[in-house]
Amino acid sequence: MKELLLYLAKNLVDDPEAVTVTESKDAGETVLELRVAPGDMGKVIGRQGRIAREIRTIVKTVAQRTGEKVTVEIMD
Repeated sequence: MKELLLYLAKNLVDDPEAVTVTESKDAGETVLELRVAPGDMGKVIGRQGRIAREIRTIVKTVAQRTGEKVTVEIMD
């Protein structure tokens, strides 16, 4: 899931080198923390959070197919 999130985020932003994803486990759930350059934050979130919502939907859908539970958090 980490690679999928990296791929999605790097293709949305102007500075793909600044994209990082940190993975941690919490009570049987995987938490992916996405960090991007401050100038690219709007591109990852989108208008009214639409892009962020779609990123979360894609990652959760792929995770469900493998039986995992994944949460995506976009960090400042």
